[in-house]
Amino acid sequence: MTRTEKIQSRLAQAFDPVLLEVIDESESHRGHAGYQEGGESHFRVTIQSDGFEGLSRIAQHRAVHEALGRDLMGEIHALSLDIRS
Repeated sequence: MTRTEKIQSRLAQAFDPVLLEVIDESESHRGHAGYQEGGESHFRVTIQSDGFEGLSRIAQHRAVHEALGRDLMGEIHALSLDIRS
């Protein structure tokens, strides 16, 4: 399973989102810090779920990081989040 697939799977399971988009932006970071050959190091995630309702922005980000888990977060260099409730 690729990192992209792991991100999609874990977020779908944790938040049952109505919108989930995971984009691997690694290629646009070639030559920059954290770039890994083969990609899957820089991601942009857009997620919409009722599970974020009433949470502060920081709490939303923490919830996403927790859902992804330390193992997967340790493999990702950059994660941009657009969280909607």
